[in-house]
Amino acid sequence: MSKIKLYTDEDMFGQVAPQLRRRTYDVLSTPEAGNLGLSDNQQLEFAISQGRTILTFNIDDFPRMHYECLATGRNHYGIIVSAQVHIGAVVKRCLNLMSVLSAEEMVNRLEYLSNWQ
Repeated sequence: MSKIKLYTDEDMFGQVAPQLRRRTYDVLSTPEAGNLGLSDNQQLEFAISQGRTILTFNIDDFPRMHYECLATGRNHYGIIVSAQVHIGAVVKRCLNLMSVLSAEEMVNRLEYLSNWQ
């Protein structure tokens, strides 16, 4: 079982990626990837092309995109959505989730970070 590799979209706090990397997780942010300004669909396509689970505060659009992927038979490497909470809570919940679930278990999965307190 492999560790989850994350991609944070531009809605996510900029410090989430470095804080998770300090804990040995493979995390890439939208600015680091040079993807600022891309649409939500383009962000998801990039995450898919890189084999990464996307982490976002966009709780309105990404769940819908998840179900669209399932309906059309498109695979993704996981979508994690979160309400906008304090950065410490985001990092803690990500660590909780990533300590339990593997990259393989995240394929085509939608997770709400609020479930990982």
